Amino acid sequence: MAVESDRVTADVIEAMEFPDLARRYGVRGVPKIVINDRAEFVGALLEAEYLAQIRAAVEANGSKKNE
Repeated sequence: MAVESDRVTADVIEAMEFPDLARRYGVRGVPKIVINDRAEFVGALLEAEYLAQIRAAVEANGSKKNE
């Protein structure tokens, strides 16, 4: 998604090289995806499941802005 849209950014962090970040985000398995510090999931997902997680995170983020 980050490759296709300038509105999406992504970082890949090696948990063994950055143990403080791994602890901060409670990394226990990989891949661990964290979206806007509001939603997270672990493991490989099917594309439809991945998109559903992203939509839920974006919708939650949008509702927070309107509060």
